[in-house]
Amino acid sequence: MASGGGGELDDLVNVLASGIGTLTNPRKLENTFRSVLHSKISSNTISSYIGYLEDVFVIEEARRYDVKGRGYIGSPLKYYFEDVGLRNARLGFRQVEESYIMENVVYNELRARGYSVDVGVDEKRIREEGREARKRLEVDFVANRGFNRICIQAALEMRTPEKAAQEKASLLGINDSFKKVVLVRDVVRPLRDERDVATMSVFDFLLDENSLAGI
Repeated sequence: MASGGGGELDDLVNVLASGIGTLTNPRKLENTFRSVLHSKISSNTISSYIGYLEDVFVIEEARRYDVKGRGYIGSPLKYYFEDVGLRNARLGFRQVEESYIMENVVYNELRARGYSVDVGVDEKRIREEGREARKRLEVDFVANRGFNRICIQAALEMRTPEKAAQEKASLLGINDSFKKVVLVRDVVRPLRDERDVATMSVFDFLLDENSLAGI
């Protein structure tokens, strides 16, 4: 149980570190504190603590952006750690999920290159059991720098047609002329498919600061 004050702040850092790459907000975090940590910390206090962590460059928020409506969506949003090594050390190197770590690293690299980075949302209408429904697909990152915009999906691998279709689905729904890229952990040659979606190794992306300009 959190002991209040610094104890609750410590718990919050641990919760955020465990949940990088997942959507959350102070209200959801308050529910986690109540149900798991048996703490009565309020969402307002959690919001203040998050502000403190952002002020000292421990975490940074990524807001959700409607890529079709071209407007920001309210909470929930995502938080990424500005130093992934400190995040891992904080958790005793016990939660090193490759997909979330890769996502955080890509986010940090985009920010270091001067991009503003949002989490993209693409809403589409589908038919399920004879009824029309709305489905929201997430684009991992919508990176903007001046008039340059790149939509990026971070995937560990795309070794089957089914996996490739899954990872590219949100990008294919965006009908604009901006670049669309899938970054994978595998070592692959950069290529562009017939739908104009490029695939690149995350290693090539990280090792060349101009990697996105040449695709």
